[in-house]
Amino acid sequence: MLERYKNSYLSYFLMYNFYYLSWAVFSALISVYLLGKGFKASEVSLVVSTSFLTSMIFQPVIGMFSDRYDVKKVNFVLFTLAGIGGLAFMFADSLITITIGYSFVLTLINGTNPVMEKIASSSPYQYGKIRIWGTIGYAIGSWLAGMIYQLISPSAIFICFIITMILCIIGLLGTKTPSELGQNNEEKTKTSTLFHNHKYLYYLIIAAIFQGITNMANTYIPAMFQNDGLKVSLVSTILSFAVLCEAPLVLFSHKFMDKLTNKRLLIIAYSMITIQFLCYALNVWLPLKVIITLITKHPSGMLFIMINLKIVSTLVPKEHQITALAFVQTLRNLSSIIFQNIAGQILDISSYQILFALSLIVIVVGFVLVILFKVPSGKDQKLFN
Repeated sequence: MLERYKNSYLSYFLMYNFYYLSWAVFSALISVYLLGKGFKASEVSLVVSTSFLTSMIFQPVIGMFSDRYDVKKVNFVLFTLAGIGGLAFMFADSLITITIGYSFVLTLINGTNPVMEKIASSSPYQYGKIRIWGTIGYAIGSWLAGMIYQLISPSAIFICFIITMILCIIGLLGTKTPSELGQNNEEKTKTSTLFHNHKYLYYLIIAAIFQGITNMANTYIPAMFQNDGLKVSLVSTILSFAVLCEAPLVLFSHKFMDKLTNKRLLIIAYSMITIQFLCYALNVWLPLKVIITLITKHPSGMLFIMINLKIVSTLVPKEHQITALAFVQTLRNLSSIIFQNIAGQILDISSYQILFALSLIVIVVGFVLVILFKVPSGKDQKLFN
């Protein structure tokens, strides 16, 4: 029976579903959790941005370890440490201990994310049929966090996190490392070669703007809806459905991701967040705001995750791709630190409408960079079939 479990679809289901479910349970309502404990918006930003700072510092290290050693063993260690960190975070009360605990767990989860996405595109199964369980897991986790928060207690969220991380590890142990991601001691990764790749460096800026600004929004959208008068349980339900709205993109990724050019895909992703932020800036009718959130928030993020895989695969040789993905994640963390801190300061003295109006200016800058980006089409990659 164990032999049948090895590299089975069930093992990938457990790993992806509970990895993303754990991530959502731990972080989806962090702003609501901390504001409910009496912390200010600027202090929430400090906690979240510190997690991005530590992720930024350790992301390249995790990426290089994943390129050089068996990613399964690396992920096992990181997942185990994340579970232990979740247990410690449950007892954190002061700003310092909360900041340290949250940063520790998120650094480990963020650190494994590029590898998890690469495994999905390198597994024996179609990308969409594997990655869809991440989408479903994140949706369930967002909803579950709200239900636990409302019906049991805020701290019970982290007991749930520990249990789901254990289930993720059980799934991980059943998977097999794809040959292209296996240990390679003969050819060491030379990260310096990436810094001579000008198109890759240009893309890092585009990715940093998109991911930084959307991460900032993801932190404060739950609190924004709560500020609009919605209960925490309803907010978590909305966010769960928002995650599920990315499911069609994942399931049908093989229909369009290999056919559309990299540039066109980037334009679509930036157009989606432009509409989303414009809606928040204008403080439109609440039901319309919810609808826009459903069709843009997670679909745009999921689209960019797939775009990132495709562009890195287009611009970077295979032996350096995990490291290249890790550097994208590093810049994501750096830009998130900047945007999180600015957002916290703005919200301490102003409103959500002002925050998202100012964010639109940054998005326009990113949009212009996309228009000027001379990137190969990437139609030859065939990552999603």
